Formats: sequence, C-alpha cells, structure tokens
Amino acid sequence: MASKDFYQVLGVPEKATAAEIKKAYRRLAKQYHPDANPNNPQAAETFKQVSEAHAVLSDPEKRQKYDMMRRLGAFDSGARPGAGQGRGGPGAGAGGPSEMFDFGDIGSMGLGDIFSSIFGRGRREEPKGETIEAEVEIPFRTAALGGKVPIALSMNETCATCGGNGAAPGATLSTCPECKGRGTISFGQGGFAVNRPCPMCRGRGKVPSQNCPTCDGVGEIRSEKKVMITVPPGTDSGTKIRIRGQGATGRSGTPPGDLMVTFRVQPDRFFRRDGLDLICDVSINLAQAAFGTRLRVKTLDGKRVVLKIPPGTQPGRKFRIKAEGIAKGDRRGDLLVNVQVTVPEQLSPEQAELLKKFADSAGMPF
Repeated sequence: MASKDFYQVLGVPEKATAAEIKKAYRRLAKQYHPDANPNNPQAAETFKQVSEAHAVLSDPEKRQKYDMMRRLGAFDSGARPGAGQGRGGPGAGAGGPSEMFDFGDIGSMGLGDIFSSIFGRGRREEPKGETIEAEVEIPFRTAALGGKVPIALSMNETCATCGGNGAAPGATLSTCPECKGRGTISFGQGGFAVNRPCPMCRGRGKVPSQNCPTCDGVGEIRSEKKVMITVPPGTDSGTKIRIRGQGATGRSGTPPGDLMVTFRVQPDRFFRRDGLDLICDVSINLAQAAFGTRLRVKTLDGKRVVLKIPPGTQPGRKFRIKAEGIAKGDRRGDLLVNVQVTVPEQLSPEQAELLKKFADSAGMPF
C-alpha cells in the first residue's frame, strides 16, 4: 500500500504556512464530511485522508519528520483532493511526478514501520482496560528494605452473567440503531468531527432485547480485588510503579489495564532518612559524655553495632557507621548517629554536692 503525499491531499505547496494548511483543511473537511455526503462512501474515505494529513502537517514536530521521509520519495504524489493548488511540490518539474513507492517491498523493518511509528498509522495497539491508580501507605522499614504489602482495589469487572455484552440470558442481540453497529457516533460542527462511544450500545455496536439483570445492561459490575504489591528496596514517598495487567478488566475479552501505584512512606519512631543515609538519635548521660563509653546501636535490619563514644563528646556530635544505611542497586548509604547528652532534671543531695565540687575545681562557679 502506497503512502499518500499529505501536501497533495490538502492541495497546498510544501512551503505552506500553518494558516494556509488550516484553511485548506477547513474547506476540504466541510466539502467531504460524511454528514454532508451520507450516500457517498468515497467521501468518507477522502474525509479520513484529509483529517490524517491535517493531523501531521499542523504539528511542527510531526511535519518535520514527515518532510524528512517525504524527501526519500516514499509517498504517492498522485492527484488528491484540492491537488490543483499543490503542483509545485517535490515530484513536479523536469522529472515528473515521483514514482509510487510500495512499503510492502521493504520488508518488516522498512520505511513502512518507521512511518507507522512516527505517525501512528498502520498497526494499532490492542485495546485494553483502564489503568487504575492507587496510593498506598507503607511502613518505613518496608520502604527501605523492600517487601510486599497487600492492597484492596475497587474496580469494574466484566459481568459474569452476560460476559460483558449486557444481555440477559436467552436475549437476542441486534445492530444498534443509533450508531448502525459502528460503536461510535460523530459529533461535529463547522466541518470538524469527533468520535465518541455510542451511548445507546455503550460502544459495543449491539443492543440486547432484554438487559442483563445483574449489571442492568452495562456489561460490568463493581467489585473488590486484593493485590499483593512488591515494594522495591529504597522506595521513597512519591515513588510510582506500574503493574501490568492488574488494572480494570478490558471489554469483550480485551486484556486488562495496568495498576499505577504511588507509595507514601510512614515515618519511623527511631530512624529518619536523608537520601540513602539513615539518621538516628542516641542519648547518653553526663558521665558517659565526659569519660567516654561504648553503645550498642540498632540498625535498620535489626542488628546491633557497637559504637565507641570518645571522652569529651559534645552534645549533637554525629558518628558515621559505614554501609548501614539504605541499599538501592549497587549503592548503599551510611547510618548517622546523633548523640544527645541528657541532663538530669533532679539531683539527690549527694549528687548535687559532688557536682558543686566538680564545678569549683573546674573554675565554673554558679
């Protein structure tokens, strides 16, 4: 099948401005609109070509890519609607019109596939169910270490009674009188048309003689679904993951949609996070700060690491324990221990006397 020269379709020269392209499209769309030509199938096909040409040439990025492909001679420059205006484009002149180029001769990886990937023509993606979005709260440790969490989803699923066609058992299906079996209807004004699912048949193209008693003809029912979600290690609040095939059920046997999960991480009572580093606060008393001590600090995975506190440690000093933070891929953070020196709120008479003697000997009267 040869690709059409979009400039020839709209009848505009290669250097046409955006305004000229828009004007040509309006004129041709009004002339060949299916509503204005109800008994002319060729007019509907022409209208489709005109709309396709306008969709590409009115988009600067798509037009640039199209022009690049066009220079390779991969388009049919035969006469098209309004071609009387566009005789000056490539293909005209001394060499005459360019030869029709058949993409089928290129092979499965030829220009036809490149053209389809750029403009969305040719192969169509298989329709599937809607993508469901969910926000999930997860514990701090699960987010840091990874794990699994269950979530409950409320979604539409195909009605088991009617199989999605909306018909009661034993009812007959007939062509929808509203859309004539197409499943879509066109809304248009001034030469522009937009297709929407038919409200009478809900896009199925068929209407039942009696609606399904379970779903009332909708073809879907609301149900609860439980899904086990895998949390990747190092997950932070706002992280999103897509789970293929766990979304809404597709209609008429089409594949289900996807599930898009956004994670919200709950705070932890002991740890805080700074990138891949973990931060925790540890309290010591005045004597430990003055003379030094050894502490057993809890890590994220439940281990205990011995931390040496040197004599004369000041409040707020931080100690770094290497590679005890959050692991993500081939990277791993550290554990930062923030030392807090606690001061007793009350002293016994003996403690008060000893502290006074210490202050006097240190030259710190109060």
